[in-house]
Amino acid sequence: MTLQNFVLFLILGALAGWISGLIAKGRGFGLAGNVIVGIVGAFLGGFGFGLLGISAHSFIGQLIFAVIGALLFLWLLSFIKK
Repeated sequence: MTLQNFVLFLILGALAGWISGLIAKGRGFGLAGNVIVGIVGAFLGGFGFGLLGISAHSFIGQLIFAVIGALLFLWLLSFIKK
């Protein structure tokens, strides 16, 4: 993984975490929280959609997968908090 890919991955994670924070709780989680939620979401989304045989090759497609994965991650966390 090159430095450029790593930076794009962090940007994708931050955007996905921020968007999922807006959807799930009405605001973001701060920069570090957004990145963490987004990165976990990117892994969950990529893994889940990969199992279904669906792939995304554009930045927008990857962002959508990451947001869906981040929302799934936040939903799973809500059960742990209870």
